Amino acid sequence: MAKHPKILSIVLAGGEGSRLMPLTRDRAKPAVPFGGMFRLIDFPLSNLVNSGYSKVVVLTQYKSHSLDRHISTVWRFSPLFDSYVSPVPAQQRLGKHWYLGSADAIYQTINIIEDERPDIVVVVGADHVYRMDFEQMVRQHIESGAEFTVAGIRQPLGQSDQFGVIKVDPNDANLITSFQEKPKTTTGLPDAPDQILASMGNYVANTEALFEALRIDEATDDTKHDMGGDIAPYFASRKEAGVYAFNSNNVPGATDIDRAYWRDVGTICEFYDAHMDLIAYAPEFNLYNTQWPIYTMAGSLPPAKFVHAGRDRLGHATDSMVSPGVIVSGGEVHHSILSPNVRIHSWAQVVDSILFDGVVVNRRARVYKAILDKNVVLTENSTIGIDREHDLERGFTVTTEGITVVPKNTIVDD
Repeated sequence: MAKHPKILSIVLAGGEGSRLMPLTRDRAKPAVPFGGMFRLIDFPLSNLVNSGYSKVVVLTQYKSHSLDRHISTVWRFSPLFDSYVSPVPAQQRLGKHWYLGSADAIYQTINIIEDERPDIVVVVGADHVYRMDFEQMVRQHIESGAEFTVAGIRQPLGQSDQFGVIKVDPNDANLITSFQEKPKTTTGLPDAPDQILASMGNYVANTEALFEALRIDEATDDTKHDMGGDIAPYFASRKEAGVYAFNSNNVPGATDIDRAYWRDVGTICEFYDAHMDLIAYAPEFNLYNTQWPIYTMAGSLPPAKFVHAGRDRLGHATDSMVSPGVIVSGGEVHHSILSPNVRIHSWAQVVDSILFDGVVVNRRARVYKAILDKNVVLTENSTIGIDREHDLERGFTVTTEGITVVPKNTIVDD
């Protein structure tokens, strides 16, 4: 391996995101807004760029228009320095079918990897919230001599059916002996029986070894063509797979509270909880870490504005994050996140909620524990999250945790 290997990064952004409906009704999951200013795709791209990896291919598929537009407008690099973030839609190079899985997605675009001729390929998911210095993972990968390395994080045993579960050699904590994708049952860790070592969906692979594994997988009938379900077990069976412990990753500016934070925001509840992490007094995920910024582009928006300070109405927000372009005009906002260009009018209340771009909450309307997608309008005196049965009757999604989700462009008039 070269002292300074050539790196190509691949972001897997083709997932349908059905568990995040209705937020993914009109957009790809990685294009879903997050944290007021960002989209989910901004987190893996920021991590890669901050790690020094500026040649990035983003593999897209479902409802990719807004995702492609976001990448092309926000993530533009100068070709002078041979850097790029390039969205690549499904190519159908192997026949008239879309991607059959994450491994098939990479294999269908193998010509792009061959053109770049990297020594190492870094493969990451597009829909997790975290900070990570991938250079540290690549360094361990090279030093270990592994052909394939998986980033691992401890998770509760009861969630084993949601992750790839990693087992390591008792005599070598970096060597993977088995990899099971989302097993219904498994055993816990020797030092923590109530936990598993779960795959984060981030991989580092030597290019030639990855090519060979993908070729074998493509020619195999009994396969899901999946990186976690097929490629990782392939390398584990050959004793060529290593694990990188995410909790050893040291990101500049991290605190004891948010170090090694990672959230899979695959469901409405997880998506909501990740937002609540942002607005804690001591945030579990700190968006204000300027040493490892999360990049995006908000456009030419004015500062947020709060008006009316009378006895009967006070425009204010507490324990909340308020984006540029927001006007809180005599309304009350508490423990919520407001995206750009939101309008909160007099005597309105927004509590424990997430409001996407362009939402309007008119006079005396009330919003509790809800996610309002782009351009939702609440007319005067209307409510969301107050009456579960009424929300369901109106066709809104209400989770078992009591989170109400209103699709984009909806007018709520009662």
